[in-house]
Amino acid sequence: MARSLKSASAKAGMKPGEVVFVGKKRSDTVSIRIVDYDRENYRELVDVGPEDCLAYRDSESITWIDICGLHDIDSITRIGEHFKLHPLVLEDIVNTTHRPKLEEADEYIFSIVKMLYETPGDGRFLSEQVSLVFTGNTVITFQEQEGDVFDAVRTRLKKTVPRVRFMGSDYLAYALLDAIVDNYYAVLERIGDRVEVLEDELIDQPSPTHLEAIHELKRELIFIRKAVWPLREVVAALDRSESSLIHDYTGVYIRDLYEHVVQVIDGIETFRDMVTGLLDIYLSSISNRMNEVMKVLTIIATIFIPLGFLAGVYGMNFDTATSPFNMPELGFRYGYLVFWGAVLVIGGGLVWFFRRKRWL
Repeated sequence: MARSLKSASAKAGMKPGEVVFVGKKRSDTVSIRIVDYDRENYRELVDVGPEDCLAYRDSESITWIDICGLHDIDSITRIGEHFKLHPLVLEDIVNTTHRPKLEEADEYIFSIVKMLYETPGDGRFLSEQVSLVFTGNTVITFQEQEGDVFDAVRTRLKKTVPRVRFMGSDYLAYALLDAIVDNYYAVLERIGDRVEVLEDELIDQPSPTHLEAIHELKRELIFIRKAVWPLREVVAALDRSESSLIHDYTGVYIRDLYEHVVQVIDGIETFRDMVTGLLDIYLSSISNRMNEVMKVLTIIATIFIPLGFLAGVYGMNFDTATSPFNMPELGFRYGYLVFWGAVLVIGGGLVWFFRRKRWL
């Protein structure tokens, strides 16, 4: 959160609409992929330039322009000029710390969403900003880097013939948003697995490392909630939209998407409560272990109190030659055996008493 605010502060003092990249500095080149299709035909072009996108602006077929890399301001600006995007829209696209939102213009609808994915190895979750613009026949997606959750959509576009269901940029935009939300379910599933494993370990053998894992889960859930929660407003605004770019048949799918987003949010809140419960389990387990240890130590101390008393008495310096009342047992032939017999009887009696009371 602090890093995001620090990055965003770099724009302080600049005029509105000035396109300045805000995010992690990158040196790789911008990758542009074009998918163009109609009812019967499908064509895919990779590694094209910004100028190649201009030919598809007024095409009657449906075109998906996927741009990976926001650090190349010149390429983003040229594409924005080709499709007549407002400078404020371009400013939001290259600001990777932006909150998810939806904006409507006369010729296009613009939205920002967060795509979540798990990093290999450490299992942490990262968020990537995806900006989506769709016009009458064109959908443009802006991603921070290569790699996304849209492979299923690409596969469906290739295999679905005729592509009646994909006719219309609004449905394609819905399909892309739906792919992002479906990946949220996968993220929550992995969170749920970690919560279950951690819960079992806490009950079995709690340790300080588990406390660190609990706090890490809490931070990740807050991070995920921050990315997902505003999406409900985005989809709700899309559902209420009266724009001519959204057809009636797509509205049904958008309402279904809204329900999925609500389910994801409910899942996040449930896991937050469960993680809070894990902290209570950890504290209770530590407290119970401490109570068990203190009980054992108390029982041991109680057993040795009378034994210590006997040892203390007979450890004193007495002289039977001075007086017959000066510890006469010191001269008893079997005094040592009697002493140990008394010790065993008293200690065993206390252990039997504690067991009878179920304190042991």
